[in-house]
Parts: sequence; C-alpha cells; structure tokens
Amino acid sequence: MKIQYVEKNFRKSSQALIEQANQIIDDYSQDGYDLTLRQLYYQFVARDKIANRQNEYKRLGSVVNDARLAGLLDWDSIVDRTRGHKARPHWNSPAEILHTAAKGYGIDTRLDQDDYVEVWVEKDALVGVIDHACHPLDVGYLSCRGYVSQSAMWRAAQRFISKERYGQNAFLIHLGDHDPSGIDMTRDIQDRLNMFGSSVVVERIALNMEQINEYQPPPNPAKTTDSRYATYIAEYGAESWELDALDPRVLAALITTAVNKHTQTTKQKKRIVLQEQQRAEIEEVAEQWN
Repeated sequence: MKIQYVEKNFRKSSQALIEQANQIIDDYSQDGYDLTLRQLYYQFVARDKIANRQNEYKRLGSVVNDARLAGLLDWDSIVDRTRGHKARPHWNSPAEILHTAAKGYGIDTRLDQDDYVEVWVEKDALVGVIDHACHPLDVGYLSCRGYVSQSAMWRAAQRFISKERYGQNAFLIHLGDHDPSGIDMTRDIQDRLNMFGSSVVVERIALNMEQINEYQPPPNPAKTTDSRYATYIAEYGAESWELDALDPRVLAALITTAVNKHTQTTKQKKRIVLQEQQRAEIEEVAEQWN
C-alpha cells in the first residue's frame, strides 16, 4: 500500500535507489517474502548498487523513510520484526470463530516421525523468513537473540528430553552469523543442552564458508573486541559475514533441505490427510450453526 503523507523532491541518485528498492521488493513479494531494512540493504550491496558501509546503510534508511512518506514505497514491504502490536482476538459470531478455528486447526503431522526437529536462528529480524520455511514443514522454531538465556535453554532441553523419552531422536538446526560469536553460539547451544541432560544433535546449516564462497555475501570486519576474535581470525581471517546477507529464498531452501532429511514423507502425508478431514468436520459444524 503506497500512501502519500508529505510532498518531497528527490535527487536523481535517491530516485534511482527508490526504483531499485521497488524492483527488489516486487521480486521478493512474488514469493511471499517481506524484507527488513537490513535485508533490503544487503540486496543493494549484493547487486553492487551501494558500498557495504555503515554510512550507506544509514543513507538507504533515510531514503526509504522519505520515499514511504512520499507514497513511493509500499508501507507493507519493509517490516520491523522487533516491534509488533498484540491484542486479544475478537469475532462477530460463534460461527465466525468456528470458521477461524477450522482454518487454524492442526494436528502434529510429525507425531510419528523417527526424528523430532527444531530450527533456531540467531537473529530476531529473520523470524519472518524462518516462519515462511518452517510453517509448511510443521516444525517449531526459536529466535535466539544472540546467546540463549539459561532459562530458555533449560526449557528447550526439557522439550528435547520429553521427545527422546517418547522414542524420537532430537535434532536442532541452527543458523547464525559467520563471526567470532556467531560460530561459537552453535557450540554453546550443543554444550548446554547436553549439560541439561538432552542428547539432541545440533546441526549448523548456515552461515558456513562453503555458502560464503558460493553466494559471495558482502563481508564485514570481524569485531576485534570479541573475546573469541583471536581463535576466529586464526581459522577464517579478519572478515565476517552476517546471516541477513543471504537471500531469504536461499535460507528457506537450506532449512527445507535440512528438515526433509529428518522427515518420513509417507507418514507425514497420512497425518496431513487426517488433519484436512478434521478441518472439514469443523467447517461443517460452522456452516450449520444457527
């Protein structure tokens, strides 16, 4: 939705940024993705439209802000995933809530799988991308927001332990930045979950050097103030890379491939058929509501 709130004259260079932003946004919206400002910025960098510098990121943010106010960029296309409004849901009739329940009704389609899987991502800003991949796969996900708190880690361990007692093998698929802390977070997750009694296996699927070599995301200097800097630079050099710089479609594909390795498709399809049958039963009740 493009709505003009102010009149503004843009320089030719800013007009070019706005046109390119609309092209990038349209490209991703066709696949059902919206973007954060940082993801949009990295798409500009990947296309060699702007340099990978903090001042360029700030300039793009300023132009995007002015363009939205001037009605030149869709308000729904750039999202802030860290600030969301929450309120109680409301309905106009019992029949309406039944229709809503039918659409949202779901059984655990992975209940009888050999493997229990969760997907964890380092950054909260990427939750929308992770949800886009995990929802159709029917796997849960967690935004770590850096190093996971002790409370959240303990609760996660209890989830994995309960699945292990049920007879499933537990796997955690992890995605994080390729920098001193981002690499270490994978180790930290594995160590602490094991300490709390879970035998879960942590699989880091991104960001890895082979992906960096393949997709060439723009580098950043590794933080010299990080306590893990010396170990990191000895193995990888002085450059680091952010997970946000990967194309969201690439991230979704990586998750899908990783989860599918732990999925017995025939079993899940049977559960999906049962789910659809039960949804239809709820819809029937809603249609007959008087």
